[in-house]
Amino acid sequence: MAYTVTSKKSGRAYNLHMKEVTLRGGRKQVIYFFAQDVREGSLDALPAGYVVMENERTGLPMLKKG
Repeated sequence: MAYTVTSKKSGRAYNLHMKEVTLRGGRKQVIYFFAQDVREGSLDALPAGYVVMENERTGLPMLKKG
C-alpha cells in the first residue's frame, strides 16, 4: 500500500514514489515524487528525516527535509 497524501486545495490523493536516477557526471541520486496513480517504486512510508508540505499555489504535495 503506497503512502498517500490528500491535497487540501484540490482534494485529490497523491501517492509517494522513489526512483534512482543517474546524473550527467555519472553520480546516482534518489528522487522522491508524488503521482496520482500507483507506479513502480511506490513507498509505504515517508523516508526518514522528511516531512510533507503542500505548495500553496498549486496544491501539489512535496517532500521537505526537516
